[in-house]
Order: sequence, then C-alpha cells, then structure tokens
Amino acid sequence: MALNIKPLLDRVLIEPVAAETQTASGIFIPDTAKEKPQKGIVVAVGNGSKDYDMTVKVGDTVLYGKYAGTELKFEGKDYLIMKEEEIFAVI
Repeated sequence: MALNIKPLLDRVLIEPVAAETQTASGIFIPDTAKEKPQKGIVVAVGNGSKDYDMTVKVGDTVLYGKYAGTELKFEGKDYLIMKEEEIFAVI
C-alpha cells in the first residue's frame, strides 16, 4: 500500500497494532479496561538530518511509550507520528 505521507527529518510514521481483546487465560478484556497499544509497525520513515542517520526502516515492528507521538487519522486509519528517539526497541 502506497502512503502519501512522508515524515520530515527524524520522524517516523507508525500504524499501531490492535490491542489484545483476550488474556492468555481466556478472560475477555472490556473496551473500558483496554490500554493504548505500545507496539506498532513502521509505515514511513524520514530521511534523518545531517547529524543523524535513521536506524528504523519501513516494516519494522517497534515498541514505544504509552503517550509517545501525535495521533492522526489518514484515509480512515489511525497512525502515530513521532521522533525516532521516542521508540524504545525494534522487535
């Protein structure tokens, strides 16, 4: 899928992975008790800056902070745009 969003400098566009609806023991989690997902797939990456090279690439699954980035909706889908430094790990 081609996306018409190109992040600038050291920013990354992430599509959050849907939160779990059931625990490992089989208990269903109601919508009111669900937390924001902290895992997502990188959809687009900026070019970095003259002092900073990007380490994540499109398709990477990453972990990020609960309140990291800025939420945006584009063509009916939810995305997060954040600086690469707000990403904790690549899975």
